[in-house]
Amino acid sequence: MIIKKPSIFIYTYHPDTAILKEICAGMEEEGVFYEINEQNENNLNELAWHAANDSMLGSGIGLSGQDAALQMKGIEKGHNIESYHEPTKEQCRKLGANSARAIKKLAFK
Repeated sequence: MIIKKPSIFIYTYHPDTAILKEICAGMEEEGVFYEINEQNENNLNELAWHAANDSMLGSGIGLSGQDAALQMKGIEKGHNIESYHEPTKEQCRKLGANSARAIKKLAFK
């Protein structure tokens, strides 16, 4: 039997690997599990919205190329909590950490 851990979902479409690595590092710093899933959709808002709604934790990240967005379940599609085009290393870590902090009900960085 496979038991899935509650995780933040990261839905990607041809992601920039450096950006993905830093987003994941931000989540790891907060001690929250994540799952990365490659999708056929390239629309950032769609990726983020579906990731948030598919995650049992209600927090998801969309990553399309060099665009990244954080979305929460229950928030209208396209109204991302945070989104970046070509984010810096610090912005990537912050995005990952904030996705974890949202589910832990902690203040964002």
